This record gives sequence, C-alpha cells and structure tokens, in this order.
Amino acid sequence: MLQNIRCSRTWENIKLNSDNQHLTTEMEITRILNSGQVIIPEELRKSHGWETGQELIVIDTGEGILLKPKKPFAQTTLNKVADCLKYQGTAKSLSDMDDAIRQGVEESWHGGS
Repeated sequence: MLQNIRCSRTWENIKLNSDNQHLTTEMEITRILNSGQVIIPEELRKSHGWETGQELIVIDTGEGILLKPKKPFAQTTLNKVADCLKYQGTAKSLSDMDDAIRQGVEESWHGGS
C-alpha cells in the first residue's frame, strides 16, 4: 500500500505493509536544471553501480519516470555472430528461394490463398 504523508513542505511516498507498518522510505530531492539535466544523488549512483557516462533507459510509467541502465551487448566478432546464423539443412537453389519469397508475398497479400 502506498500512502502520501506530509513532511515539512514535500510529499513523501511511504510503503506500508498490510498492518500499516512502515517498510521503506527512500527519498532524495533533486531539481531539473535549465538544460533538462537531473542530478542523481551520489549514494544512489554508487548503490546501482552507475558511473559517469552510464546510458539510461527512460520509461514513462504514467505515475512518474523510471530510469534503468542500458545494458550493452557483450563485445563479439563478426565471425561469432555469423556462426550462429549458419543454415544446417540441405542447400537451397535460387529457384527454391524465389518460390519461397513468392509464396510469402502471396500469403501476406491474399491471406494464404
């Protein structure tokens, strides 16, 4: 359950369990700068392992904004990527491929007839 509690001149969301016992309060106040930047407090950055330059995904939740770290793909080589794309079946002729493309186009245009 989430309740709004008046604390001095700010509102703070407090999580309560079913017995209305306080569970957690994690609130930091920051400002939006003229440039649109928001400073994330150092303690929060450290606790999430976010360093300068960390890319974040910004999600509009409807009730606020959620920031999640963008997880980069592991570094790899073109050979490793191409290796996972290898076809394991019998080789197809250009005519077979043309027929398959034609069939796919007809199915998408005519609903499979």
